[in-house]
Amino acid sequence: MKIFALILIIISLPSFAEIDLVKVDKSENKMYLLENSKVIKEYHVAFGGSPKGHKEQEGDQKTPEGLYTLDYKKENSSFYRAMHVSYPNQTDLDNAKSKGVSAGGFIMVHGQKNRLGWLSGITQRFNWTNGCIALTNSEMDEFMALVKVGTKIQIEW
Repeated sequence: MKIFALILIIISLPSFAEIDLVKVDKSENKMYLLENSKVIKEYHVAFGGSPKGHKEQEGDQKTPEGLYTLDYKKENSSFYRAMHVSYPNQTDLDNAKSKGVSAGGFIMVHGQKNRLGWLSGITQRFNWTNGCIALTNSEMDEFMALVKVGTKIQIEW
């Protein structure tokens, strides 16, 4: 009986985790959920069509790089569930303004396009978003359960 209880605790461990950082490595198409610098969960993710480099303007197909905050959850989206990344920050806005362009925005961690989740085995092999960070729908459910609003997200190449 004790072994069974121990197995249940080990299997359930991520749900008890206090994720304090989401780290995204664009060069590897990976996202890591960390608790006290320890990786609790790893995901393969998809980005926009031109993922290398920092997002500088709307429509550039890039995911921003730097430290941001996951600042709210969105359940009524064109994609299966989503959590918003706090891009653009003031530096991003100033940079875009100096170039005479819009910084863009509405960068999210999200699931698959609504009604197309069954294609995730194919879509997640490619960078297909407009600059967001995409997971499968089941991974998005897990992400939303583990990551609280206010958690920092570090995105780098």
